[in-house]
Amino acid sequence: QVHLVESGGGLVQAGGSLRLSCAASGGRTFSSYSMGWFRQAPGKEREFVSGISRSGGHQYYPDSVKGRFTISRDNAKNTLYLQMNSLKPEDTAVYYCACSISGAYGRSDSSYDYWGQGTQVTVSS
Repeated sequence: QVHLVESGGGLVQAGGSLRLSCAASGGRTFSSYSMGWFRQAPGKEREFVSGISRSGGHQYYPDSVKGRFTISRDNAKNTLYLQMNSLKPEDTAVYYCACSISGAYGRSDSSYDYWGQGTQVTVSS
């Protein structure tokens, strides 16, 4: 069982930045999991935000955040990050981290096995 805890959310003005963290504990070695970030806004479906391979050498972003968000990981600290720059009001959502045993880091949420509880990000205009 992997326990994931997100932090770093908050209220920020449009154009600002936030850095989310996701601390992992339990289960296997952190580097054996690929990781992802998703978000869900009120009344909307959960949306893929970014994914990263086990080593951190490969990342994947949808067009909606490409060039603004950067996913990274520190396997020595068992921690996943999401640096969010140039934030827009439409980025407002609860952000979740997730891990995949299979090594997938794409947009399909069914590829991920464990999920955190989420952290709220609110971007004001």
